[in-house]
Amino acid sequence: MTASLQHPDFGELLRVSARIGCLSFGGPAGQIALMHRELVEDRGWISEDQYLHALNFCHLLPGPEAQQLAIWIGWKLHGIRGGLAAGLLFVIPGALVILALSMLYGAAAHLAWFAALFLGIKAAVLAIVAGAVLRLAGRALGTDFRKGAALVSFLALFLFNAPFPLVVIGAGAVGWIAARWRPALLGLTGEAAAAPDTPRPWGYSARAVLIGALAWAAPMAAVLALLGRDHVLWRVGVFFSKLAVVTFGGAYAVLAYMAQQAVSAQHWLTAAEMADGLGLAETTPGPLIMVTQFVGYLAAFRSPAPFTPLVAGLLGAGLTTWVTFAPCFLWVFALAPWIERLERAQLLKGALALVTSAIVGVVANLSAWFALQVLFHDLRPVWPGFSLPVPASFDWRAGLIAALSGWAVIGRKWNVIPVLAGAAVGGWLLAQIS
Repeated sequence: MTASLQHPDFGELLRVSARIGCLSFGGPAGQIALMHRELVEDRGWISEDQYLHALNFCHLLPGPEAQQLAIWIGWKLHGIRGGLAAGLLFVIPGALVILALSMLYGAAAHLAWFAALFLGIKAAVLAIVAGAVLRLAGRALGTDFRKGAALVSFLALFLFNAPFPLVVIGAGAVGWIAARWRPALLGLTGEAAAAPDTPRPWGYSARAVLIGALAWAAPMAAVLALLGRDHVLWRVGVFFSKLAVVTFGGAYAVLAYMAQQAVSAQHWLTAAEMADGLGLAETTPGPLIMVTQFVGYLAAFRSPAPFTPLVAGLLGAGLTTWVTFAPCFLWVFALAPWIERLERAQLLKGALALVTSAIVGVVANLSAWFALQVLFHDLRPVWPGFSLPVPASFDWRAGLIAALSGWAVIGRKWNVIPVLAGAAVGGWLLAQIS
């Protein structure tokens, strides 16, 4: 099968990677489907088996799996420079668009017409996230044990505000144990395939880790030396560096944790603004986790000293993007030579299987959090970390747009871009008549 594969020159890889980066709307599912069509079906650069093995490999890594798949494909075709080119071109178009939108948002957030547009966008995002919960549940909850893991993770986060990393690590540990003693609970066969009879690439991986870690840390070292630990850029960089290590399960999985920390702990933006940022990220190409750039921009824009607000915002956006995506290259370059061995790691598969199930509960918690923030103006604390809405504060406009968006996205399977555009117009129209 692989004998008939085409091998593009580097210039052709650049052109196709740029095309994919500009067209990669629709979240991970749409991006993965786009790459499959462009690279497997239309051009025959990667075989079907290679593509599926690489996709499974990327699901084992923290970070956006679609971008990591793009890096792996570039690496497979043209080594390190191919991986760098394909990975960067997958991110850069969306990063430029969301940076421009973040700058507009920072300048116009308090204007009435702008707030009216985002009323509709936030309501549509609520429907989009609810649709993500249903898709994840259909794919990840194949056994009663995995359904229980999803329920436990949801209750731990929603009712008791449990730390997101603890939920992920706990699910992984339980999955590891279950794969060892009762693999049927996870839907695994219990049969471990033999590892390939090839040398282990320790030296290559060690060099990739060392170089990648130095590149990841370089801008943080500059911020520490020039601005110190108390500056907002240092806090932004540290927070998003930590986030890059625990983002298993895609952007939706980590957004609730990011929102909790950015809104409640760091006070960089409000819950409503966090929902606005996700709406912006849904409308741009590239990974959905690019919403981190929006948060980094606003955090630095609002605490700019010793820079102007615009310069501080640009630095915050750039630093956030770097520490979010640089680790993706590190993971792929260090572990890609091990892909066949990781495919056969039964215990690792069990750990990731239960993490994926727990992620359903995490994303359900995000959906509930957005619903409370978007549909109600007032929340009443019940106990620390848990609040219930005040029924009288229900926003009927947001409820109507959310219901119509849910019908379009979940019921009719419409593309999210026209749904978001229609919701924005609907929010503006409803604001004029109420």
